[in-house]
Amino acid sequence: MVTSQTDRLHSQLSRFEDMFPGYRTEIVEGNIVMSPLRPFHNRTVMIVWAELEGQLDAEWAAISDVAVPFSDQNEFCPDLAVIPAKEEQRNLSAYPADLIELAVEVVSPSSVRNDYVVKDREYAARGIAHYLIFDPIKGEVGVRWHPGPEGYRGRDAFPYGGDVTVETQLGKLVFDTSKLPVDPGE
Repeated sequence: MVTSQTDRLHSQLSRFEDMFPGYRTEIVEGNIVMSPLRPFHNRTVMIVWAELEGQLDAEWAAISDVAVPFSDQNEFCPDLAVIPAKEEQRNLSAYPADLIELAVEVVSPSSVRNDYVVKDREYAARGIAHYLIFDPIKGEVGVRWHPGPEGYRGRDAFPYGGDVTVETQLGKLVFDTSKLPVDPGE
C-alpha cells in the first residue's frame, strides 16, 4: 500500500528523533518499536556497509537507519539500503521506499519477527529486488529474491564462514561472512 503522502519525506518518526539515544526506532504494523543497539549489530552493519560500498557503481549509494515510509502502518529504517546516489546526495531524513534496490537488515533479539516476517513481506510487496538478512544469532545470512505480494519466493540461507555471492541488478555482490560476529547467547 502506498500512502498518498508516503513521499512526504517528513516521516512520522521525525518527532522521535534524538529522544531515545541508544535505540533504533521504527513503526512496524502500526506500533512504535524501539530496539536497543548492540555492538555485534553495529559491527555487522559496518562490515557489510564497507564491503557493499566497495562494490557499488558510482550511480548507487548506501544509506543506513534513515526513515523509509512504506505506509501509515510501516515506517522502517533499514540497517542498509541501496538507493540512487543522486537521491542520497539530497541528504534527506526520509526516502521513498520505491528508491530501494537492495535492503539489508541485521537481526537482533528484539527484531527477529520484524526482520524475517514483516519486512520480508513488505519489502517484497514493494518490489525491492533483493533483501539480505544478516543474523548474528544464527550465524547465517538469508538471501531473498524474486519478490511477490506475500513475500520473497526465492530464499537461501548461508552459514557465516565464507563468501556469499548475490547476483543483483547492481551487479555481483560478494560478502565475506567470516569477519562477521556471532552472538554467543546469554
